[in-house]
Amino acid sequence: MITYKTDSSTLIVLVRQFAVFMYLIAAVSHAADSQPYLVKIDKTNNAQLDQMLQDASTMISLQKSAPIGPFALIARAKQDQERFITALHSLGYYKGKALLRIAGRYLDDPDLFDWLTAAPADKPVQVSVAFELGPQFHLREIKIQGEAPHQIQGWLKLKTGDPARAADILAAREQLLNALREQGYAQAKVDEPIATLLENTNAVDVLFQVDSGPKVVLGEIRVNGLKKLNEDFVRRRLLVATGQQFKPTAIETARQDLAALGVFSSVRTQVGKKLDLQGREPLSFEVAERPLHAVNFGGAYATDLGGSFSSSWLHRNLFGNAEQLNLTAAVTQLGGNSTTGIGYKIGAAFGKPDFLVRDQSLNFGLDVLKQSLIAYDEKAVIAQMILSRKLAEHWRGSFGIAAEQSHISQESVTHDYTLLSLPLTLKYDSSNSPLDPTKGSIAAASVTPTQSLAGGNTNPFVLAQASASTYLDLGKPGRSILALRGIVGVSGGASQFDLPPDQRFYAGGSATVRGYKYQSIGPAFPDNKPQGGTSMAAGSVELRQRIFDSYGVVLFADGGQVSVNALPFDGRWQIGAGIGARYYTSFGPVRLDVALPVNPQPGSGSFEVYIGLGQAF
Repeated sequence: MITYKTDSSTLIVLVRQFAVFMYLIAAVSHAADSQPYLVKIDKTNNAQLDQMLQDASTMISLQKSAPIGPFALIARAKQDQERFITALHSLGYYKGKALLRIAGRYLDDPDLFDWLTAAPADKPVQVSVAFELGPQFHLREIKIQGEAPHQIQGWLKLKTGDPARAADILAAREQLLNALREQGYAQAKVDEPIATLLENTNAVDVLFQVDSGPKVVLGEIRVNGLKKLNEDFVRRRLLVATGQQFKPTAIETARQDLAALGVFSSVRTQVGKKLDLQGREPLSFEVAERPLHAVNFGGAYATDLGGSFSSSWLHRNLFGNAEQLNLTAAVTQLGGNSTTGIGYKIGAAFGKPDFLVRDQSLNFGLDVLKQSLIAYDEKAVIAQMILSRKLAEHWRGSFGIAAEQSHISQESVTHDYTLLSLPLTLKYDSSNSPLDPTKGSIAAASVTPTQSLAGGNTNPFVLAQASASTYLDLGKPGRSILALRGIVGVSGGASQFDLPPDQRFYAGGSATVRGYKYQSIGPAFPDNKPQGGTSMAAGSVELRQRIFDSYGVVLFADGGQVSVNALPFDGRWQIGAGIGARYYTSFGPVRLDVALPVNPQPGSGSFEVYIGLGQAF
C-alpha cells in the first residue's frame, strides 16, 4: 500500500496495492428481469493499461455468469468506473478520467433507469467506455529517511524521471527491504512508501522510511523434525553455519540443497523474530521426512518394442545417512514389430551420498536382463560401481568400472562375451524439469574404454557418445516450446563385426528417429535385419504447444544415420516426422506420438506409435 499526499490539501488517500487493482469483485445484485448488454472498451494505445482495464471490468467478467437487471447494471457500471480510475492511477495517470455510457447515456443521467426498464429485454444495450488519460505523472524526488547504510540509495532501482507507477513504487520498497536483509540487516524494516502528488507539475515525490537495525550474523541453527535421518549427517550438509553473516539467498540455497536429498517431503526455514542474547539471528530448518519405503509402478507402449510394465521398491534411508536402495523388475517386449519374444530386466541399485566428501556419491548397480530383438538375442549380467561428483552448478562428472557377461546370438551365430569397461561421463543440466523441460539445456558426453576378455575380438575398443538438447520458450512461459536435440556416437579400436552386437550403434525408435522400427536404420543383413554400425548421428526438432490447461499438441521431425566407418555423418540419412498429443498431469505429461518414415528403407516399417510418461526428450 502506498500513502499519497497532494500539494493542495493535507488529505491522505490510501491507495490499494497493485495486486488489488487487478482483483475482480464477485458480489453482484440480481434483478427479477435481467438486462442483456454488450461492453466496448476503447483502446488507450498502452498495451499494459488496456489489459489492466479489461481485467478490472466486472461488466465483462460477470456478463454471462451473473446476469442482472437495469438497476444493478448501473451499479455495476459505477463500480467499474471506480476500478478504471484506480487502474489509471496505478500507471501514473492521476488526472485520468473514465467515461461510461449505457445506450449513449452517462451514468448520472436521471432518466437512465427508466429508459433501461422500458428497453426490450431480448436486445442487449451497448455499454461504451472511453478514457481521457491526461498526462502521465513522473517521479521528481526520491528520498530515503531513517537509520540506513549510506549506500542504500544505490540499491533502489527507481530514479528521477521514471513514470510514477504504483507497481514500481511498491516493488522498490521490497527491493530496499531485500537488499538490506541480503547485506545482513536481518531485522530491517521499510515502511509503506509515502507519495506526494504535485498536480501543478504532474510529478510525484516518494519518501521511504527505513530502519535497518543492526548488521547481524547467524546464531544457533536448529534442525527440527528429524526422525530416522541422522542429525550429524544433515548438519554436515548444511551450507550455512553459526557466525556466518545473515544472508537470505544463502539460507535459501541451503534449504534447496537439503530438499534435493530426496528424503524430505518438505524443508522450510524460519528465522527468529528477535535476536539472541549475543545479538545473533537464530535460524531453524523445519523438515518432514518422507516415508522410508515407496513402491512404484510404470508402463509404456510402442509399436516397435511393444508394451512394458515395471515395478520398483525403494528404501530412502537405509542406514540413516540418506542411502538409497532401489530394487526393480520389468517385463518388456510384450509384442512389437522389432521383437521376437518377451524380455525382462531385474536390477538392484545402491547409492551413498556424500561419500568421503560432500557432493560426491558412490553407486553400485547389478542388472540381469534378457532382450529378444530382431537385431539380436541377448542374455546378460551387468555390474558396475560409479563414483559421481558435482563439479559446479549444473555440472556433474562420474567415473567407474563395469563388468558384463553376455550370451548374444545374431544371424544364427552365438558368442559369449566378457567385457570390462571404465565409463567416464560429464553432464551439464540447466533444464527446469526432468519430465517436461520448458527452458534450459542438457548436454552429456561419455567415453568408455572397454577390454574384451572373452568372445570375439579381444583387442580393446573405445565407445564415445555426445548428446545435447535445448528448450526455447517462444511466447507465454511454458506454453509454446521449441525443443532441439542432437546425438553423435563413434567407436575406435574395433571394426564393425569385431564389436559385440550390443556395443554397436543403432538408430530408429523413440530415442533417436521416430517413425522407424527400433534399431532399423543403418546397414542390414540380406534378410533386412539390422547389423549395427561403428558410428551414429541423429537429430530432432519438436514444437510443443499447450492447449488450455491440461492438453497439448506436438509437431516433430527426426533424422538419423548409422555408418560402418569410423566417423559419423557418412551413412544415409533417414527422416521421420509426426504429430503427438499431450495430457499434462501433476507428475508429468502423458505422451502419445504417431510418426511416419519420410524416406523408408527396407525393414524400417510404415509407421510407429509411442505412448509413455514425459516428453520424448
